[in-house]
This record gives sequence, C-alpha cells and structure tokens, in this order.
Amino acid sequence: MTANVLVSVFGKTDLGRTRDHNEDTFLVADLARREADISVGARDHAVGPRGSLFMVADGMGGAAAGELASSMAAQHIYEHLETRWMPDPDTSGDRFAFYLREAVEYANQLIHGYSQAHPEVRGMGTTVTAAGVHDTRLYLAQIGDSRAYLVRGGRAFQLTKDQSLTQRLVDAGELTEEEAEASARRNIILQALGPDARVKVVLSTEPLRRGDILLLCSDGLSNLVRRDELAQYTAEHADLAELCSALIDAANERGGPDNITIVAARFDGDGLPLPAPDEEPNPTVLRLDDGPSSSDDLIPGLAPPPLPREPRKPRAPRPPRAPAVAAAAEAPAPAVPAAPALPATAAEGGRPIGGMIFAAVLVAVLLTWLLTR
Repeated sequence: MTANVLVSVFGKTDLGRTRDHNEDTFLVADLARREADISVGARDHAVGPRGSLFMVADGMGGAAAGELASSMAAQHIYEHLETRWMPDPDTSGDRFAFYLREAVEYANQLIHGYSQAHPEVRGMGTTVTAAGVHDTRLYLAQIGDSRAYLVRGGRAFQLTKDQSLTQRLVDAGELTEEEAEASARRNIILQALGPDARVKVVLSTEPLRRGDILLLCSDGLSNLVRRDELAQYTAEHADLAELCSALIDAANERGGPDNITIVAARFDGDGLPLPAPDEEPNPTVLRLDDGPSSSDDLIPGLAPPPLPREPRKPRAPRPPRAPAVAAAAEAPAPAVPAAPALPATAAEGGRPIGGMIFAAVLVAVLLTWLLTR
C-alpha cells in the first residue's frame, strides 16, 4: 500500500538577460493520473502508486537545436515511463528506478538518432536532471550539470554531482570548489543527451522526510545563486511560486547571462517521518544489474526486456583457407626436421595461432632449400 505522501510543486523558466531564445525545458508530471505539464508548473497532488516525475533539461547546440533537444528529452522520458512503467504489474521502487534510468537512455537514443539524420542540428544535446518520487523515496537520474538540491532543517544540500571538467578537477584535488565556481571552464560538461550513442546515467536515491523541499535547476541559476542562499530564499518564501520567481529575479539581477529554470517541490503527509535533529541527506548511488554502474550498490532481481536495438547483420562466411605450403614444381620435397612445439593459443584474445606459426616456419625452410639448390 502506498504511503500518504503529498507534494506541492511549481516550475518556472526564464529567458535571462542576454539570450535571445530559451533552450531550457522543465516537466512536472503526476504519473498515477498520467498528467504532465511542460509550461505552467503548478501542481498539488498525492503521490500515487506510479509516482511523480519532475525534471529540468538545459539544451545546447545553438539556434533551435538546444531548444529541440531539451524538449525532446522531456517528451520522450515521460512517454517512455508512460508506455513501459505504467502497464508493469510490478510497482516496486526497484522497478521504478530501472524504468527511470531506461527512460533517460531511451531519450538519448532518439535525440542522437534525430541529430544524425538531420545535419542542421547535428551535435545538439541537453543536460537532464530527472527526479522521480515513488512511495517515500526520491530517485534522481543525472546527465550533465543541471542540479538537484534538498532543503531540510533550514539548510540546503546538493544531491547531484556535476558531470563537468571542473568537478573532475575538484575530485582530483587540482581545484578547490571556490576555484571551480570562478573557472572559465565551468561550463564544459563531460556528457549530455544526444551527442553520443550511449550515456552513463548516474542514478541515486534518498529517503524523503516531511517538510523536505526539492529544488531542480539549470546552471543559469546555480552559477549565480549559492547553495546557502537557496536555503535563505526558501525560508523567506513559503509559497513555491514566489520562491521560484524570487530566485529567477536574483539570477537576473546578477547579470542573467543564461536561461534560468527551476522546479520546486515540497513534500508533506503523515506517510513521511519527520527528520531527526540535524539529519542530513546522504544519497545512495545505485547500480542496476544489466547496465552501466557508478557504485557497488546493486538493485537485485531486475530483468526487464532490453531497449530495442537494430538486429545484427549476419556475418559473411569466411573464404576457404589457402594451403599452408604450395607444391614445389613436381620435385619431391626434402625431409624437413620437425618444428619445435608451439602454444595453441595467443596470450591475448585466445585465438588459435600455433598452426599459423608452424606453417610460416615450414614455408621459410622450403624457400631456403629451393634457393640453395
């Protein structure tokens, strides 16, 4: 039975001060009722057995390409959950986690395929931070550098890790977090949906507590508004619509060099426990047993059908192998000393090579004999 979890959510996107078009997209969806919204982001509902979905996508590629990539991501992630997750009789959280990751991978396939078929948008891509709520848990699927924060007990915590060059340098100890924030290379991301045929989705989970506020945002906000400021704005604006507007205004007042998008969701209901004093979120990165992994945590028992793939072309039959040694002009061949024993397989790949080396030695001996006659 699904716990009594209530969610109030609002999403908003803004052009910013310098861009002439908006490449960001957000999505708010009640999966139980099959209701999705990518424009007006206000929605209050109880989390049903099929869960809820919120996401932010930040497109890239110039002209209309980035806008197309981010909107395709929102559309295809939702549609894939609707067609694959909704009919599944297994409504467990593990199953939900699998389909969330699969939906992001599926969206990547479609965006990549579209860009390959349309040269005018080739190379287009988008970040995705998708938040799925199932029962009392939050699941996050991450590609790129859009972010998820959780505000709890008056403090803001970053739940996702940027898949960016500067974050990699921070992890390696080459940059401090302060230096990374000021770096001119902070917008270089290591993967996005679309440019490559395959992506590695980082999937994580966190138990929700009563009163938690989830913030999803593009880097148009996170590059300008610090984490501690997010907690401050959340405390000052109880209304989520006012909160989103205030944060966007703050980013614009600081220059607004990029599109700015935010989704804010507050969780309530007696199905959620109250947080313990000073309890901090500690997301667990999940590894599914049939795909790319980011940790040693395994969700057992998942064996759904794979994503559709192109059938493999049948391998052409190998031509018959030529004789190792050609006959030598009807003259009887001399006796050849036995070659030394050779290993049957190579050290790499395990392919048979002993016979090939023996044949080469035999040819060399015969050629030497013919030339010295």
